[in-house]
Amino acid sequence: MRRTERHLVSGDANSLWHIYKTVPFLKVAKNFVVIQLSRYTPFIPLKNFLFRTFLKMEVGNKTSFALMVMPDVMFPERIKVGDNSIIGFNTTILAHEYLIDEYRIGDVIIGKNVLIGANTTILPGVEIGDGAIVSAASLVNRDIPPGVFAGGNPVKIIFTQEQMIERQKKNENG
Repeated sequence: MRRTERHLVSGDANSLWHIYKTVPFLKVAKNFVVIQLSRYTPFIPLKNFLFRTFLKMEVGNKTSFALMVMPDVMFPERIKVGDNSIIGFNTTILAHEYLIDEYRIGDVIIGKNVLIGANTTILPGVEIGDGAIVSAASLVNRDIPPGVFAGGNPVKIIFTQEQMIERQKKNENG
């Protein structure tokens, strides 16, 4: 189960119409500019600097964000990525979701030595454990345990941590 805070809205409009009651306009504008700069820069240290300094994201040492990665524009400070992880091309990391009658906000925690494949979408309130691999074009809508290989839409475990260790041993010996 994803860990999100639910906020009901009332009135005759969907929750996205209440956006600037949720988060200040200037914060969203600043975040948008920073994210657009980071999406197109090929310099990984610069991206990490921008994310840490201006978006208040927790970004581990030697973590790499590929081109076009899209962190949450409204609540990027709720994203944490551990050391030595790779976030693949055009991945979207959401810490919020707006529904018709409510909006939800949740932390996204990505562990150490995690590989996220290209074009993946990570929903709010999930945790991806250390050493996990998420295949390209996945929808991460639930927690991913450490060391597993997961993928799909919605995401499911393809190989357990034990199976991944066994596969690695086979590759080293074969």
